Amino acid sequence: MRIAVVCVSRQRGGIPDYAASLAKGMESMGHRVDLINAWTEDGMRLPGYEYIAVAAESTGYFSGKLPEALAKVLSAGSGLGGKRSAAFVKKSGLFSGRALFNVMKAMEKEGMRVNWSEILLNPPHAEALGKRIGA
Repeated sequence: MRIAVVCVSRQRGGIPDYAASLAKGMESMGHRVDLINAWTEDGMRLPGYEYIAVAAESTGYFSGKLPEALAKVLSAGSGLGGKRSAAFVKKSGLFSGRALFNVMKAMEKEGMRVNWSEILLNPPHAEALGKRIGA
């Protein structure tokens, strides 16, 4: 299965370790995985994937707010309606559950079907969860 892992981190540079571990777990199960940085890419490639996983991180310790790059990358990829997807949030701060809700709300606003959501505790946990995609 072709899977896109959309990384939405606080910093603009690089791919966070939790997103890379999530992709590594998916690849170990035989999936073809591409990491997409929401800060540097526009999301036009997203409709070409069978499954989209969003790995996000809240902007603050005391809020469930997300970086504006998430809405930008999802809205640029037209044709996401009905696309199977998963929402993941890195555990950081007190409102990780609220951040996960906000990620799912942004995805469902674009018409995506979120069939799995989880809070990522650390990179090994993310890799273990990645092995369960499509299984």
